[in-house]
Amino acid sequence: MFKRKAPEEGNDLFQASSYLTEEGNDALLKSAEKNKKDILYDLMFGYEKVQINDPIRAFHESNLQNIVDDVKYGVLKVLEGTWVSYNSNNDSSKKKLIGTGIHTTIMPSPGTNLGSIPGKYSFECEEYIEKLTFDLIDGGVRNRGGVNEQFCGAVKYEQSIKSVNKVPNDTKLKYTPIHEENGMYLWLSDIFNYAATEKSIKEDRGLHPIDPDDKHKDLYKSGYKDETLYLPLGSKEYVTQENLNGREYSEIIPAKELKPGDGQRGPYFIPDYSISRSGVIPHGSTITLLGDLVQTGPSGLNTGAPKFPEGFDAWDFDHLSISKTMGGADAKKEPINLDAAPPAWVFEELNADNDPRENKIYTQRILAHHLYPYSVRPDLRLRDSNKGEDIINHVHIQMSSKNKTGAQGGILNVPFVNRFAPTVEMNMQMWVETVVENGKEILQLQYEQVILFEFHFGDDGGTTSWPHIQVNTLRKIEDVSDDQRRLIEEQFNSNKIKSSGAASECPYKKE
Repeated sequence: MFKRKAPEEGNDLFQASSYLTEEGNDALLKSAEKNKKDILYDLMFGYEKVQINDPIRAFHESNLQNIVDDVKYGVLKVLEGTWVSYNSNNDSSKKKLIGTGIHTTIMPSPGTNLGSIPGKYSFECEEYIEKLTFDLIDGGVRNRGGVNEQFCGAVKYEQSIKSVNKVPNDTKLKYTPIHEENGMYLWLSDIFNYAATEKSIKEDRGLHPIDPDDKHKDLYKSGYKDETLYLPLGSKEYVTQENLNGREYSEIIPAKELKPGDGQRGPYFIPDYSISRSGVIPHGSTITLLGDLVQTGPSGLNTGAPKFPEGFDAWDFDHLSISKTMGGADAKKEPINLDAAPPAWVFEELNADNDPRENKIYTQRILAHHLYPYSVRPDLRLRDSNKGEDIINHVHIQMSSKNKTGAQGGILNVPFVNRFAPTVEMNMQMWVETVVENGKEILQLQYEQVILFEFHFGDDGGTTSWPHIQVNTLRKIEDVSDDQRRLIEEQFNSNKIKSSGAASECPYKKE
């Protein structure tokens, strides 16, 4: 969890010098002066990671309105607005792009079922355009947990996506609705300690006076059972903790009522993640992802552009549309250079002699796709979209429905999806970048999300994991060219895409 460095000030302060040694302060302050108008720079140096020895603020009802008025959204604040697909023209190779986004989708092949004919799947890879809108929820969200109170900054999002394909024997492009989604992001911050007060005790439960016949009534000074009593070893008389004086005891009579101040000593809660995302996908899944900022330096702000791999290093199954359980294109020991032409076997007719383990034939069509290498590793489109751009810094968010440690998110599916192609895991990365263009600083949003389906058995009876991947580069609608803005307004003329009558699906059925 990240918190404001100076919460008593009520705003995000630029206090970067406290992160560094005295020797590094001069360099940082010069950098701060240079970048003082940078939205991301000012914002991210206003936060720091919460530690157990950091002070926890006390909550008082009289401060509620001030807290609500000052709820923070962290880095999510800069997402506010409408983001649309951005197609850069800095590089001549980019002019061939049809849509800025890439999605890969693997689904069960017609005629298959969970227990027969393993390895048969439908594969689609298409370019797409997108409209993604974020709205800040005023006042934030108050989560009440007794002794712990949390105030979250909530950001609502709506996403609309259309695939883009060339119409055969024509110069026109075909735009087809394939995805609608809505949900919320939460900035999981601002934890308060809320101790019991006389008012809360009386209003929330009431107080039951001690029975006059209770033989221990004289030990309760307030007239209520709001003290824990202890029976010291070798004694027949109970005492309060105040009079126990460190002696060993054999029995306890727990307190039945609260007393003012209870809860001041905890338990205290420190969330291990700073951001959550809840989403509803119309195919029949709801998601909850938890994550945090990825830091490479003293704050959540990272210098320069995001780093993406090149060549053989790009063969990383965490980002490929080919999973290890699909045979891995028989490249577990010999990775494929995704910045070179596909291997020769991709275009061969495979048989028992040149593909004895039947691994290559499972994935041949993915590497032979006309959108290669993006059909194999879609996030290389993000890397290539940034070529020629002057990106001075970025914030990196990483989220998952299935974290290795700590709190967990999750996925729920409707019965049909759960039976035939259950969605079991989702991992997401998002980069918010500061780009300098024509002497002006503007923001750019890039994301990669990998959704894992599980269906069919392998030859050995094992379950196969099938990745569904989406990546895109977006900018706020006011920062794209007139032509791109007109296209978005034409294709997404409202918050909801109007259906042409045919049911939309992902992938859609080609005519």
